[in-house]
Amino acid sequence: MPVWEYTARTPTGQEQTGTIDLPSRDDVVAHLRRNRLVLVRIREAKKAKRKGRIPTRDVVVFTRQFATMINSGLPLVQALDILAKQTDNKILAAVTKEVVYDVESGHTLADALSKHPNAFSQLYVNMVAAGEAGGILDTILLRLATFLEKNDAIVRKVKGAMIYPAVIFSVAAIAVVVLLIFVIPTFQNMFASVNLELPLPTRIVIGLSDILQGFWWLIGGTIAAVAYGIKRYYATPNGQLVLDRLMLKLPVLGDVLRKSAVSRFTRTLGTLIASGVSILEGLEITAKTAGNRVIHDAIMESRGSIAGGETIAVPLEKSGVFPPMVTSMIAVGEATGGLDEMLTKIADFYDDEVDAAVSNLLSLMEPVMIVVLGVIVGGMIVAMYLPIFDMINAVQG
Repeated sequence: MPVWEYTARTPTGQEQTGTIDLPSRDDVVAHLRRNRLVLVRIREAKKAKRKGRIPTRDVVVFTRQFATMINSGLPLVQALDILAKQTDNKILAAVTKEVVYDVESGHTLADALSKHPNAFSQLYVNMVAAGEAGGILDTILLRLATFLEKNDAIVRKVKGAMIYPAVIFSVAAIAVVVLLIFVIPTFQNMFASVNLELPLPTRIVIGLSDILQGFWWLIGGTIAAVAYGIKRYYATPNGQLVLDRLMLKLPVLGDVLRKSAVSRFTRTLGTLIASGVSILEGLEITAKTAGNRVIHDAIMESRGSIAGGETIAVPLEKSGVFPPMVTSMIAVGEATGGLDEMLTKIADFYDDEVDAAVSNLLSLMEPVMIVVLGVIVGGMIVAMYLPIFDMINAVQG
């Protein structure tokens, strides 16, 4: 039997809320009437906490449509109710219905959104709160949609740059394993039948095949243990700092990660400041969304610097993560009072830099992967055919 949450008004005009187990909404209304209560609001209680993040694209569409309706003069609750009915994402639709109920119950929109972190981030909630306080909710929502679109584009580019080589090397590893387990033993049996002395490359490949067939469980267990160990180590504060610093120092890929982090930091902070969020709160939110412990620590040091009456630029420069151009432009923005505009300009510039860095990474990875695959697979094939050439020479001789 479903559980219903309701808000009702007593004969004296006082509101009271509660829950009740009844088969349908009509049964709840009838029950309240029998108790001389007038129904104000009702909804079915959520049965379990919803898991899984909602795709950014769905949140962007929701935000743009919400901004358009608010700008057109639709009441807040009516706009949310329309969005709940027309969104294709069932989880987002359910979340929106709960937001409608909370707003009708007297909560602010920001408070209602904050109950659903799987859909609306802390950055989103803080910007909505600033928009509500300043009476510019539609403007803030449009700014949010633009920010989410650009941030999502950067994330997808970086993920795409990392996924492509990972897939290629995974396929190559599978091909090598198949060769060692199924193909090499066939050659090995053939060579054993003729009692031919095998060249060193052939003996090495056959040895690898024997090791893989005899100790595959040990190899698999070792790989799993190493992966688990790295994961556990990354979960520690020191491990996260060490591995994130190592990622930033990697050739080519580190450049992509660094530039995407700069773009994300400047766009996030610039959007928050432009929306009326305080600089200290904006830096704290930005640090949490940095995605890299080194960047996080540098931003939090800047926050401490601001709280102590100093500037943002100096701690960022000391971190060694941010290029001199970025820290210099931030210093100019602080001095002129146009920090939000300066941060947005930096973000636009680094969006293009990320595009160029990703293109460089992919253009470099393609020949490297071809060479590596050619050496490994081609080397194995040549090693297997060397004894055959020796056999042919012996027959001809």
